[in-house]
Amino acid sequence: MNIADIEVKIIRGDIARLNVDAIIIPADGQLKMNDGLGEFIRKEGGDAIEEEAVSKGPFREGKAVSTDAGRLKARHIIHAVTKMADGRTDQDILRSAVFHALQCAKELKVRSLALPALGCAEEGFPAVGAAKIITQEIMKCARDSGTTFREVTFCLYDEETFAVFERTVRGYIDHVVRKLGFGPYVTVDIIIECSAKLSKQFGETSPESSDSGGPNGIVLIERLNPPCGWALPGGFVDYGESLEVAALREAKEETNLDLVDLRQFHTYSAPGRDPRFHTIATVFIAEGQGEPRSGDDAAGLRIVRYEDLLQLDYAFDHKEIIEEYLIEKDFD
Repeated sequence: MNIADIEVKIIRGDIARLNVDAIIIPADGQLKMNDGLGEFIRKEGGDAIEEEAVSKGPFREGKAVSTDAGRLKARHIIHAVTKMADGRTDQDILRSAVFHALQCAKELKVRSLALPALGCAEEGFPAVGAAKIITQEIMKCARDSGTTFREVTFCLYDEETFAVFERTVRGYIDHVVRKLGFGPYVTVDIIIECSAKLSKQFGETSPESSDSGGPNGIVLIERLNPPCGWALPGGFVDYGESLEVAALREAKEETNLDLVDLRQFHTYSAPGRDPRFHTIATVFIAEGQGEPRSGDDAAGLRIVRYEDLLQLDYAFDHKEIIEEYLIEKDFD
């Protein structure tokens, strides 16, 4: 399968045996290769790999540096600092580490590149999320005229991780590249206002709240996939669909609520608002009616009171959107 001019392969095997220009491996900030895949690469390729890496360090989380590959068939090792001090990682560090690793590959002018399930194993990041983040960063490179690599191989060692990456990467590339194209992507988000009565039914209201029927909070979705965090319900506009119809559909799919009094709020188009790719989002405001229930692709759903909205961690630029909404509603 291809992302523009880059051929993407997913194989099960030993990454140290691959005859590619560069291999990306996970690393900690000290660049010591004394555990996991790093230790295996050092044993196979020689101590000189670690000695060169350490001489160039230390590096902050989310950065990357290249070294010679020693006795391996590859020419370069790219050490991506995915690990925090406790050996774990998170979505921001993983994304940054992959980004900088791919930048190293471009600087080295490599044509072929291999990488494992970065962020998984001892770092503890879910394989599905890691597969999507890595694929998203490769997609960004595919649009850069300075990208030299034309072959990227996901090399997974164990059967379970291979199966997850095979399914997720193929499905994601098919969805984004073949169905959506390279963007910018048109999306909708919805600020769904809920009455105090509905909030109380859902268990998300304070005892002193009034049942007057006016809104006292909005619906938020906890994202299951990266970028993680709380977010406004929403999603991509399908071909042949108006913004308004997309908003009604996404609200129903993600919250089980029907919308009334749907009206546009603002459009947000900054290229960096979505860390995955460039999206242009039109935000709507509407009243929600029905029984709130999260969709299958969400980790959870809450009706959050206005006074609590700015205390949460959000994905995308949704905190800024909500801040503007509260100012306009005079709830600041």
